[in-house]
Amino acid sequence: MVTANQVKELREKTGAGMMECKKVLTETDGNMEKAAELLRERGISKAAKKSSRIAAEGLVVAYVSEDRKIGAVVEVNAETDFVAKNEEFKTFANDIACQIVKENPANIEELLAQKFIKDSNKTVSEVLTDKIATIGENMSIRRFVRFTSNGLVEKYIHGDGKIGVLVSMEGGDEEVAKDVCMQIAAARPEYLDRNSVPEERVSKEMEILKAQAMNEGKPAEIAEKMVQGRIGKFYGEICLVDQPFVKDPNIKVSDLLSSKNAKIIEFARLEKGEGLEKKEENFAEEVAKQING
Repeated sequence: MVTANQVKELREKTGAGMMECKKVLTETDGNMEKAAELLRERGISKAAKKSSRIAAEGLVVAYVSEDRKIGAVVEVNAETDFVAKNEEFKTFANDIACQIVKENPANIEELLAQKFIKDSNKTVSEVLTDKIATIGENMSIRRFVRFTSNGLVEKYIHGDGKIGVLVSMEGGDEEVAKDVCMQIAAARPEYLDRNSVPEERVSKEMEILKAQAMNEGKPAEIAEKMVQGRIGKFYGEICLVDQPFVKDPNIKVSDLLSSKNAKIIEFARLEKGEGLEKKEENFAEEVAKQING
């Protein structure tokens, strides 16, 4: 009889999914070496070797429930843009977004431990390992954001999964929510409004603006007044409601929301590969490696 410790040992050794490990151990009457060989023959243990490779490509996808009260945006990474266009990869990424909405994991670790919504015999982690083996590249579920709303949740995906936006809004309608999503994608606001900006961030900016004014030869008292005038531009760059509306720069986003009786509660913007080191491709070297085995 195969024990849980044997399954655990084989899983740690090969990186294969728990169900796959149990299956091959059963087939080999618990022989660890033969089970590992069997996994190699089936291409499953290759996933462990791929796990150290940088996955900075991939997709940002989003899913919103039918009643538009719950939504999620998630970044699922792969090593190359080519794999990001693979239908199996796309389907998996969208299934993960749906999983997050329906199962409400607290974090990535909890998500990976959940039973996969499309196959309750496997965890999300095991399905991910299987995908790494079959698709042939390292993959990871990097981050996600999930919103619930008394109003509505809207999503927007830009550039075939390069940028994903999620917005929770009260009042208004789907049209204004979509406009705000596109605003966030294009203008990259960091905060919702002025009250959301940390005091230290504002203080630092005011110090910089004052130094700039003083360097222009302005007296201290004039420099102070200039800072008060220029800080508005700073807020207009980083605060969503203070930004000029991309479809009509003559008004602010706050004006748009007021005209539609709408209020943004929270938003998220995920950009594919943001902050990740990307692998430098050398196709000649890759081909040479394949030729030489």
